[in-house]
Amino acid sequence: MTPESADVSIVVPTFNEADNIRELLRRIGTAVTSAGVTAEVIFADDSTDHTCEVIEEAAGSSPLPVVLHHRAVPVGGLGGAVVEGIARATAPWIVVIDADLQHPPELVPELIARGRATGAELVVASRYAAGGSRSGLAGGYRVLVSGASTALTKALFPRALRGLTDPMSGFFAIRREAVDRATTREGLQPLGYKILLELAVRCRPRAIAEVPYTFGQRHAGESKSTVKEGMRFLRHLVTLRTSDPRARVAAFGLIGLSGFVPNLALLWLLNGPGGLHFAPAEIIANQAGLLWNFVLVDSLLYRVQRSHHRRSVRLLTFAAVGNADLVARLPLAALIIGWAGIAPVPATAISMVVVFAGRFLVVDRWLYRRRAQARADQVPAALSPTHPFP
Repeated sequence: MTPESADVSIVVPTFNEADNIRELLRRIGTAVTSAGVTAEVIFADDSTDHTCEVIEEAAGSSPLPVVLHHRAVPVGGLGGAVVEGIARATAPWIVVIDADLQHPPELVPELIARGRATGAELVVASRYAAGGSRSGLAGGYRVLVSGASTALTKALFPRALRGLTDPMSGFFAIRREAVDRATTREGLQPLGYKILLELAVRCRPRAIAEVPYTFGQRHAGESKSTVKEGMRFLRHLVTLRTSDPRARVAAFGLIGLSGFVPNLALLWLLNGPGGLHFAPAEIIANQAGLLWNFVLVDSLLYRVQRSHHRRSVRLLTFAAVGNADLVARLPLAALIIGWAGIAPVPATAISMVVVFAGRFLVVDRWLYRRRAQARADQVPAALSPTHPFP
């Protein structure tokens, strides 16, 4: 059997999982062979220990073709590793599974069979579907975090995740056609370890099915779930949610409103008894609000696009547009009053909406414009050599 004839490409992202590799390959080989499924295994590795050496040794006795792709630079975290592994897959079905054996490899053939039987493009192994269990989560803290993350994610993406009980699962099968649709549109932009959410939202699979499973105990090694990964997950949620222009407008407006807090606080300090006159105090205070807004916009709303200009250029442009807001509102309101005969209050409201729209368009369409380029430019596909083992 050659990789090109495989029914499924099994992508395994690894980070210091040396003690799990041999048992993982053994169980995958037994599962797919007994089910009559042809498969290849692709390790997308970010390890700093001897995991690569173990993979090379274990590949020699594996009944399946094994591909090792070690990334010298772990762009995008575990999600980036999965995307690079998927790019090297040759089969029509792609299964993603963790290396720690908390995901039972014996379920791989069932995931593919469910997808074929139902016509689903995405089949998720779910801890929350009827018959599933999350018993392998260590401690009440991880149970709480997992439950809260699942609830938050489903609340933010009710349509994309409809019918999916476990959007935080790291064990799933997806058809290649679904992945190809995402790469031809906006590309995949993984961040952190929750790659299923990225694929479900951007690939827009035509149907989703689930297979219940019991989340097992880690075979060896340590959990990669950390506070740092949690923060990356939250940033990823913001990026995904604001990929829709309507959501970006709403988020941009909310961030702008939040800038009134530092603005008013500094104005109160500067314009107090014995302080500055209101006009210069307000000009200075406005800069504090603009800086606050820039930090939030730059670090959350446009995290992926911010490489288009240098940070200093982005800051200066953002500040210039924000200050122009003050200059433009009054004459625009006066023009509306004189030209349309509208009362001052609604004229001022209209001028604020027009200026806000102009500011958003400058920031969104120029300062942080989305570049139409291949996904390979966002997650490098050849950071290091790929090693196939026949």
